[in-house]
Amino acid sequence: MTWLDNQVALVTGGGSGLGRAVVERFLAEGAQVAVLDVDRERLDDLDDEYDDITTIHGDVTSLADNERAVSTAVDSFGRLDVFVGNAGVFDDNVSLPELDADDIGANFAELFEVNVLGYILGARAALPELVETEGRMVFTASQASFNSDGGGILYVPSKHAIAGIVRQLAFELAPTVRVNAVAPGYVPTDLSATDSLGGERSIVSPDDFDASNHPLEIVPTPEDYTGAYVLLASPENSKPMTGTIIRADLGRSVRGITSVAGRATEFVTDGL
Repeated sequence: MTWLDNQVALVTGGGSGLGRAVVERFLAEGAQVAVLDVDRERLDDLDDEYDDITTIHGDVTSLADNERAVSTAVDSFGRLDVFVGNAGVFDDNVSLPELDADDIGANFAELFEVNVLGYILGARAALPELVETEGRMVFTASQASFNSDGGGILYVPSKHAIAGIVRQLAFELAPTVRVNAVAPGYVPTDLSATDSLGGERSIVSPDDFDASNHPLEIVPTPEDYTGAYVLLASPENSKPMTGTIIRADLGRSVRGITSVAGRATEFVTDGL
């Protein structure tokens, strides 16, 4: 028996990267999975490859699209046990001085609508069905939910907001629905920047990632993080957990990033 036998999950942003890895792991663990994604071609690829899956082309910033995804999951599989809020966009590590002053509002709105509002809308759409099944919500947080330098001035605050969403929803929805999250560290995926920041898919490639900056000294794959999602999605194995954020950050919270500390030291030394 696998951990997600007879479970039905809806995953947002499941067409690529970490989201797709979660979808594939859930299927391997016995779940039936619905996927909401904005990229039709990637959804078609999932449809072609897997059987216990249904896909919905839509935008997480639309309540109607989230509700349509929930209803499609229920129509296809009979119920909904797990909602995984995962869709997100990046800010390409932009700093405050690099933002065009005239565009800050648009930059902020677009990124926060996907990374924060998208989670809230998805949770709201899924809630009635999860109450029926006493289900679970699992969100993708980030090491940037706790630390600086995991993105830029827009992305890092958006991921801090996810920690607040998890804790508040866990408080509001207990004891019926459990709400938890996974906070990955570096994930080698092609997370895209917002359209207002150029829309390029841009994240540090495995070849550029310095594993020695983290205590575990590994270059992880998206698949390496999926076990934590399975744990939190499991009706049996996550029983005592709500409001929990699993920090899968390669040990960064233990030591930080040595290269950043080095730059700070050089700056202070040069200043003297």
